[in-house]
Amino acid sequence: MGDRYASFANSGPGRSLVKRLGLPDPPRLRRYRPGDPLTDGPVLIGAAPGGRLGDQVRKVLAGAAVDTLDEPDGPHAAVIFDATGITDPARLGELYDFFHPVARSLLRSGRVIVLGTPPSSVGGSHEATAQRALEGLTRSIGKEFGRGITSQLVYVEPGGEGALESTLRFLLSGRSAYVSGQVVTIGAGNPPAPADWQRPLAGKTALVTGAARGIGAAIARVLARDGAEVIALDVPAAGDALAGVANDVRGRALQLDLTGPEAGERLASYLSGPLDIVVHNAGITRDRTIAKMDADGWSSVLAVNLVAPSRINDALLAHGLLRAGGRIVGVSSIAGIAGNRGQTNYATSKAGVIGLVESSAPGLIERGITINAVAPGFIETAMTAKMPVTLREAGRRMNSLSQGGLPVDVAETIAWFASPGSGTITGNVVRVCGQSLLGA
Repeated sequence: MGDRYASFANSGPGRSLVKRLGLPDPPRLRRYRPGDPLTDGPVLIGAAPGGRLGDQVRKVLAGAAVDTLDEPDGPHAAVIFDATGITDPARLGELYDFFHPVARSLLRSGRVIVLGTPPSSVGGSHEATAQRALEGLTRSIGKEFGRGITSQLVYVEPGGEGALESTLRFLLSGRSAYVSGQVVTIGAGNPPAPADWQRPLAGKTALVTGAARGIGAAIARVLARDGAEVIALDVPAAGDALAGVANDVRGRALQLDLTGPEAGERLASYLSGPLDIVVHNAGITRDRTIAKMDADGWSSVLAVNLVAPSRINDALLAHGLLRAGGRIVGVSSIAGIAGNRGQTNYATSKAGVIGLVESSAPGLIERGITINAVAPGFIETAMTAKMPVTLREAGRRMNSLSQGGLPVDVAETIAWFASPGSGTITGNVVRVCGQSLLGA
């Protein structure tokens, strides 16, 4: 299941050949290991005049023991630019003035973060235009800088300045290795910081569906690593693998077919108390063009991937089994954003997951509950290992990082959404795809 091309490209002979022939050059990505520092070096901080977030950024980084610089001075592990002060398109040249001289000074697997204000939250059309332009900058930087460097845009609502820490810690760290070219919106408010940022989910109870293998198993392991008690759920046919995952994370295993008519009631009766985190990961594919697909191939995919999460949410809320401050995270797909030949059923279901997030977020936040989604691209799993080699290689190379992601990359993004410090982040869909060219 390994990426042999990436291994060769990172060898001595491979590096020389890749450079000479202009072949895809997948870098070694910096991924998180417990105990790692937040960054591998200092962070350069810049701001447009009138920016409102610089002091909070410095406060967060000081608390995380990260050195900061106000002037370019040697290589940097990350650069953060507060663009909230740019109120007119005529001032977008301030972006060039900052990024032009530092574009080549970032270390490998460096991080670029631009901070802005949501265009819908500003006072006039000129400022909204300037703030919307930031998306083009950050997405392009993600495609230009190379060497495992990622680039993100974080919009912060007025009043959300105190909610920055969870997102900064995620995006600066190795947890976000395969996330690039994304736009995140932080709402107003001041969520509580976890007592220990190494174990932010301590004392929380999490339900993970489809947890027997692949991405679901990785989610269970990462949430448990971060302190959560995990209930690992999957269908009875996956019982042995499910038990293995539950034992690994010292959690509980629950065998349940979520498409059954009484699934919500059975889940409610099983739970001994409210949940803090629900991750809707269970999913299936039945790939055929719509002309060749039978009705069961359509309905079964929609039932597992979309109808079941919606019904489970309804049941948990009706029974009071999701605490205030709870987190719901759905697993969508770039197929739900860009579509995919032979996957009309799957793409419909995964676009529906995004619809579920967007339509549910306003009502749930009134109850103190957030709902977000991740949209994975090509992830190295047993399923993708069975793809024809040409399709598999195309999936790996058609992104800014020139490689497939790992299940842990999806899991780390979900853990960030689940953190207590992410309490004002809701209605977001973040692609974990290495900035895939599909749907870009």
